[in-house]
Amino acid sequence: MDKISTAAACIRGLSFDGDKGKILSFFTETPDAADALKLPALPDSEAEIIDLIKKEWKGQSVVSLNEGGCLVLASSWDDVQALAAGKTAAGTEFAGASAVPAVCDKVALVTGGAQGFGEGMVRELAAAGAYVYIADMNVAGAEKLAAALNEELGSTRAFALQVNVTDEASVEAMMDAVARTTGGLDIFVSNAGVLKAGSVKEMTLKDFQFVTDVDYTGFFICTKFASRLMALQNAPTGKYFSDIIGISSKSGLEGSNKNGAYAGAKFGSIGLTQSFALELVTDNIKVNSICPGNFLDGPLWSDPDRGLFVQYLNTGKVPGAKTIADVRKFYEDKVPMKRGCETGDVVKAIYYIVDQKYETGQAIPVTGGQVMLN
Repeated sequence: MDKISTAAACIRGLSFDGDKGKILSFFTETPDAADALKLPALPDSEAEIIDLIKKEWKGQSVVSLNEGGCLVLASSWDDVQALAAGKTAAGTEFAGASAVPAVCDKVALVTGGAQGFGEGMVRELAAAGAYVYIADMNVAGAEKLAAALNEELGSTRAFALQVNVTDEASVEAMMDAVARTTGGLDIFVSNAGVLKAGSVKEMTLKDFQFVTDVDYTGFFICTKFASRLMALQNAPTGKYFSDIIGISSKSGLEGSNKNGAYAGAKFGSIGLTQSFALELVTDNIKVNSICPGNFLDGPLWSDPDRGLFVQYLNTGKVPGAKTIADVRKFYEDKVPMKRGCETGDVVKAIYYIVDQKYETGQAIPVTGGQVMLN
């Protein structure tokens, strides 16, 4: 991370109140503030920047940078903007009736958040009071969703970011943008995923690698850069807990016929979850996965051209199926609760993971009883 992003994350970490840090943004112009801190030039190493911030920052809301510009922090993003404009902060923390304490006023990011399952999670997290980054290759869709949510909520709660989770430079730039916009991150939801069904005897290597690059390698790349930012938040006090949550699948818990690329990637992502959890616990970063059942109403399944209902019908995965309705009934009948997984089911698991401080390295099934741990 660059020096300014590093300084922002450290200050946010020091503002930790036992539950979350304040919101902090970088501005090119420095507002007049009686209590402004003027930092000397930022050192080259992260360790030296951390030591400098710990020594110099005493709770000031404006931090002037020798490199140019400033960092402004307050209890909400809208208050940060007010202070940066030379106005008085109004105290605009989330006050909605739908607030969920586990995530309220925390900063979350959802990859693949502009549509489908990801969009559903973004909407629920924002309604619960979280600040939410909508990170997606479809930046126009992310911007449209962010604008709609901010209008609905009456304050700025959602931000759009463009990212390709298979590209290290893209993910690193995304995390720098997060550090400069909110100062850091509390919850990273690695949701971006793709699926191509097909027989192992017929699937091309190109299709296999496409699925693996997004669903497996993408989780590694996202964790690599998200954990760096989260570790910087924790470094000044050693008390800042944060969460990385992989959206795996029930296919990460048991094999999936004619769906080996997807199941293999999801099995692998759970191995990564356990390994990352063991390493990152020293930074107070919890790493867990959620394994949802089939989201039958989302575009992954229901898209009329590329959805799984169409793919499975065409590949003969469901014996005797003649129509999409036949395929859907086949999968609903596999679930003891007789329905597909819904966004709210998964978001409740996110709330549990974030709230439960004594849980890391787990793969939590949300399958309506279709897959049970043993």
